Amino acid sequence: MDANDVKKEAPAVVIGSLETPTLTKAELAELLFDKLGLNKRESKDMVEAFFNILHDSLVKGQDVKLSGFGNFNIRRKAPRPGRNPRTGESIPIKARNVVTFHASHKLKGLVQGDAPTGEDFE
Repeated sequence: MDANDVKKEAPAVVIGSLETPTLTKAELAELLFDKLGLNKRESKDMVEAFFNILHDSLVKGQDVKLSGFGNFNIRRKAPRPGRNPRTGESIPIKARNVVTFHASHKLKGLVQGDAPTGEDFE
């Protein structure tokens, strides 16, 4: 076996805990307060306004593109047959709209550690 035949080992995955940390709207508002110097009421209102615009656009069927972050898209799922896993009974699943999110290449690079973290999302 020569150097070309040696397989690289995958890096070990470290899991700190089973609980996933979550960034809440309140924490976002606090970050705006800390970083931008807005008062707490303005910070909370800005976060709420952002999410209201996002919600309203998606409800209208519009895609939302956040440069450097990702895209929220509305996708139509066709009706299909389903099965109740408990009873095995066949049940119809109705057509519906679902929201999908696709991260930008920049965000994927940051998450993977491939890009410097000091970059702005523009």
